[in-house]
Parts: sequence; structure tokens; C-alpha cells
Amino acid sequence: MHGVPVSGGIAIGRAHLLSRTGLEVAHYVIPRKQAAAEIARFEAALATVQQELKELRAQIPPNAPQEFGAFLDLHLMILNDATLSKAPRDIIATERCNAEWALKVQTDALLEQFNEIEDGYLRERKSDVIQVAERVMKNLLGQPGYSPVSDSGEGLILVAHDLSPADVIQFKQHRFASFITDLGGTTSHTAIVARSLNIPSVVALHHARQLIVENDLLIVDGTLGMVVVDPDPHTLEEYRQRQHQWELERKKLRRLRDTHAVTLDRVAVELQANIELPEDVGRARESGAAGIGLFRTEFLFLNRDDSPGEDEQFEAYRKVVRGMNGLPVTIRTYDLGADKQVNPDRAAVASALGLRAIRLSLNEPDMFLVQLRAILRASHYGKTKILVPMLMSVPEINQTLGHVARARQDLDDRRVPYDKGIEIGSMIEIPAAALALRAFIRKLAFLSIGTNDLIQYTLAIDRTDDTVSHLYDPLHPAVLRLIAHVIKTASAAGKPIAVCGEMAGDPQLTRLLLGFGLRQFSMHPARLLEVKQQILRSNLGKIGQQAKKMLRTEDPDKLHSLLAKLNA
Repeated sequence: MHGVPVSGGIAIGRAHLLSRTGLEVAHYVIPRKQAAAEIARFEAALATVQQELKELRAQIPPNAPQEFGAFLDLHLMILNDATLSKAPRDIIATERCNAEWALKVQTDALLEQFNEIEDGYLRERKSDVIQVAERVMKNLLGQPGYSPVSDSGEGLILVAHDLSPADVIQFKQHRFASFITDLGGTTSHTAIVARSLNIPSVVALHHARQLIVENDLLIVDGTLGMVVVDPDPHTLEEYRQRQHQWELERKKLRRLRDTHAVTLDRVAVELQANIELPEDVGRARESGAAGIGLFRTEFLFLNRDDSPGEDEQFEAYRKVVRGMNGLPVTIRTYDLGADKQVNPDRAAVASALGLRAIRLSLNEPDMFLVQLRAILRASHYGKTKILVPMLMSVPEINQTLGHVARARQDLDDRRVPYDKGIEIGSMIEIPAAALALRAFIRKLAFLSIGTNDLIQYTLAIDRTDDTVSHLYDPLHPAVLRLIAHVIKTASAAGKPIAVCGEMAGDPQLTRLLLGFGLRQFSMHPARLLEVKQQILRSNLGKIGQQAKKMLRTEDPDKLHSLLAKLNA
């Protein structure tokens, strides 16, 4: 079976099926006098699930990935939100129906709103609503919250239609070799958790949960996105050898931690890390990162009803800056889809083409100024840069710089110290920005290419939608030419340019980006050593001409052939 690979490596083990309850429930009318009791039954189910999630939150081991706590907080927030906790009570009272049906009706209404969202990451969050609703539904139906696992947890491969962070934490005493799911994409919880745990994982398999039987022997190839069910002896032995080789390679890579990233012809390359939480600094340091090339600040704003204040943000940013001990830290202003303060009447959020990122910041200047002041204050404690997402025009650049100037003045008036020479840069993730690059070069100190969005906007492909994700192609000629144009134009002008999207962390594309002239990469810490190894084996004198040849090529098959030759 083939799906979407989200965490590399090879796992071999026995299948354990995670049972889930769908939201297809019976509908029956209750007498008016029993409505209050039915509402009380629904409230009791909410309270029970809330207590379960709080207990799970308290049971998270200290060394567990930080994402576990963030996701459980998100589920608690959904559970407490009026759209899921209050609306079903009103449905019970007005329609005199059973609690299960009221919950289903309201959940379906919420999911319809999520389906209208264009942003892939935000649309995928509808799975959180489903998972929370299912827990409440199971409680109403008197069913257990999860399937028990045998004591021989090591070597098991978890097979699920979908997987919530609560499920993972519930099984924390068992060491799963892999996760595979029918649903999900590259930004799903399963994918994020699998990458955090550094275990092979494949999602979007569609029918794995139906076709795989409990205790089936499975091979999961998290690099190719393939699952082999009940392999023959020859295939099993072949994959055991591959697994052994993979583990040896991982051990060898760890030896490169303190090795400088320099090509065979002695050209230095800077490798930095992408992080999402202050606690991720430890992973960045362990990987030997030369700095933080992208600190995504959205996690400070999510999973809560209010926006974080200036002091709270300052403490988080300062923790990262101090944690990197003098190495540069690039903090990106929030790339949120929307905020309750902007449109409190909508349960969903703005689309990928709507009010998001810098557009939202400029639309909510008070919230933006709070973040800018917090970042400026943190810059007093180490080398800090400000990165602005989704800029596309000179007016937006001017407005942004105006807000930065106002934030500086606010701190000057308060006599608060900050780095007067702090640099302001822009993400290049919209084709319009790539094609109007000279204006960005004139007005900003540095640039960083966000390849994830740049590819999506260039090809009009949502990479998280598995019905079209096969069309998401980093090697599309238009994508390569845009990226090469940005790198060449910025480098010729002496403007620092980095790539911080998924392409930066793909070792198969390292030499191609080097051939385009890229000298600064930023990626997930788990991918840094693989990319460094590729750099250490590369000779720029041979790469440049091959990269130019790829830029002149239109045929997709020939492009892949040339890439293979480049990496040979």
C-alpha cells in the first residue's frame, strides 16, 4: 500500500489496530420534561472527557515532545468552546432530541465550515474537532476511550483511521515502532508526532485500517511512503538488512555534529534550524545548528482564548535567544490564519488567500506592535533578526517598517534597551514577491524563501489534499526557475538569502540548491545532519553546470534523471 511519507526510516513489527467510533448515531425524540436530564447527561459527558484530557496532560513524561502538551491543550480548548459545548445543549432543548444526535448535528455543521478553508494546515485541524467529538460520543454511548494494548508494546505498529495526540499519550508506556493512518497529511498531528519521535510513519493510506488484520506482520518504509503487509521471507530479509543499514547511517551521522559544513572545494555553507517552541532549542543545539533560521511564533498564539501579552512573548523569545548562546536567531512574526479578535462570529478561520500572516498583522496593529516590541526587547540578549511572512508589495513593506519604527519609539520612550541595528527581512513565498524582488532587496536586510507556500501558490496545489498532492512538485520547471531567480538576484546584490521550507531539509535537493548559489539552509533539526553529509560530499565546480542544465529542461522525466545524476 502506498501513502504519504512523513517520517523516514524502516520499521518492522506486528500490527495493532486502534478502534474508533464514527459519529453515525441514532436519532430519537425525547419528552419535553426529559430535556433537562438529557442536557445534564451531555454536560456529564463533557466533564468526564475534560477530566480525562487533564489527566493525560498531567501524565506526559518530562522528556516527551513538546507538541504532545500543545495538542492536548488544543483539544481542551475545543472541548470548552461554545460551538461544541453549548450549541448541542440548545439543540437538545429546541429539537427535543437525544444528546448523541445533537452532538452529531453540531459537529457536522462545524466540519462543513472547516471544509471551506483553503489553507491546508488550518483545514486539517478539523480532525481535532472530530477527535474531541468522538471522545464525548464514546462517553455518551458508554464505550471505552481506547483499545488496550498488550504488554509486548515494543515492535508494534499502530494502525489507525486517524490518530489523535491523546491516543499517543494514552499509549505512552508502549514503544511503537511506527504509526500508519488512513487520513492525514504532512502537517497532521500524526506526522508531527512521528517526526518528533523520529520514527517511520506513513499517512493517507485510505484503507489500511480496513485491510490490515490485528497482529499482521508489517513493513513500514517511511522514506518511500510504502507499507508491505505479510511480506514473504525474501522481502522481509531484504528490509531487515535495509533497516540495519539505516540505523548504522544514523549513528554515523551523529558524528558530524561538530563538523563544519564545507564542500570538497572548501566553500562554507551555513546550516540553521527551524523551531516552533522555545523548548526546541535543545534539539537545534544537539544537531549542531549554526543558529535558528526560522522561529515560528504561532504556537504562542494558538490553543488559547486571548493573545499573549508583551511580557509573555518577550520571555519566550529571550529564552530562545539566550539558549542559542550568541548564535543568530531569526524570529518570524506570527503567520496566523485569523484571530477571534478579528472576526469573533466565525468558528472557522481565514483562508490561505485571505486575511493571514502580515495581512492580519497590519489589520490588527495593536497586536502586531505587542509582538514587535517583545522581539526588539529580546534582541538585547543576543543576535536577533525579524522575519516577516507573506509580504508581496512595496506598500506592505513600508507599512511593516513603519510599525517597526513605532515599536522602536515605544521602547525608546520607556528607555527599554534593544539592538538598534536589528535586521528586518522578508519571506519570499508568493510568486509576486519573487518577480518583484528588487524592491525587497532595496528595502530589507535579508530574505528567506518559504518553498512550501511558494510551490503551492505557483502550482495552485494544496499539498495537504491527497487528491491533488501528487501534483505538488518541487521539481516543476516554473518552481525551479523562480527559486533560482531569487537566489541569483539576491546574491548578485549582496543580499543574504536562505531557504527555510521543506526543500532545504531534503538531502536529494541539497546539491541542486547549492548549484543555484544557495549558501544558507534552515530546516527541521532532524534533517540537518543528512544535509550536512551531502554538502561535505559535494564539489561546487561540478554542480553548477548540471544545475543550469536542469533549469533549461522542461521534461519532468528528464529532470528527475538529471537530479539522480547530480546526486550520483
